[in-house]
Amino acid sequence: MTTRRRQKGFRELGPLIAFMSLAIFTTVLNPRFLTAFNLQALGRQIAIFGLLAIGETFVIISGGGAIDLAPGSVVALTGVMVAWLMTHGVPVSVSVILILLFSLGIGAWHGVFVTKLKVPAFIITLGTLTIARGMAAVITKGWPVIGLPNSFLIIGQADFLKIPISVWTLIMITLIADFFLRRTVYGKHLRAAGGNEVAARFSGVNVDLVRMIAFMVSGFLSGLVGIIVASRLSQGQPGVGNMYELYAIASTVIGGISLTGGEGSVLGAIVGASIISLLWNALVLLNVSTYWHNVVIGIVIVVAVTLDIVRRRIASR
Repeated sequence: MTTRRRQKGFRELGPLIAFMSLAIFTTVLNPRFLTAFNLQALGRQIAIFGLLAIGETFVIISGGGAIDLAPGSVVALTGVMVAWLMTHGVPVSVSVILILLFSLGIGAWHGVFVTKLKVPAFIITLGTLTIARGMAAVITKGWPVIGLPNSFLIIGQADFLKIPISVWTLIMITLIADFFLRRTVYGKHLRAAGGNEVAARFSGVNVDLVRMIAFMVSGFLSGLVGIIVASRLSQGQPGVGNMYELYAIASTVIGGISLTGGEGSVLGAIVGASIISLLWNALVLLNVSTYWHNVVIGIVIVVAVTLDIVRRRIASR
């Protein structure tokens, strides 16, 4: 047990050291990194990728090859929908609640297809990716939805104690998600389902329900990010969220979550999201051409996945 805990701690410590090293390196090359404006911008970006990474973490830990490819498109669709509702007279609070319920429904939709109809998660979430992106364009005809209430803009633009509200939201969700993963029966069942599905079923774990809830968590957090992004941009923009699902998956892998399921932590996902966000921020500060951004992120993803595979092979010996 002690050795296992040390291995888990090492998986989280490695990415944390990488994050600190990258932050120091960026600061040395460009001291503007430590300005309040840049740190707030970085915090808002970490909040977006972190929330999506938490949802992806639940799905991936559930095992069975589960993965959610839809978060980015769901962010675009929910952002457009919440903006459309408010510009058509629906109160801010009601609009937000409706969109969060809608997002839960998307997660349940994925869960039903994966657990009951036995459709691979890759296929159903890929389908939702296309549908959601298309619906966002259909609703807006490709144009942003503007004229949002000032009270709604607080969610993505305001700060408390000089820390963005979205970062406080991430902290709260992180604490709740970490508690459920580490301290509740559901968390134990989630890891059991991802580690060995057959053994989990024989132990009385309702694997289908466990995975259903995992997809609903991912859907809910995607909708929450859609609301935050719409508030941050002051508009419902159908083009946002491009590549977000890949950044969320990359965050989980960098943070030590095994793609085979059963292993990982919320803290690891947040550290991974922080590395992705910091890397993006550093490339901007260092005036690296935007054409290279996705190239660098792609290389990081490949290296992270390769290291995860090598680590598991060494551990199995």
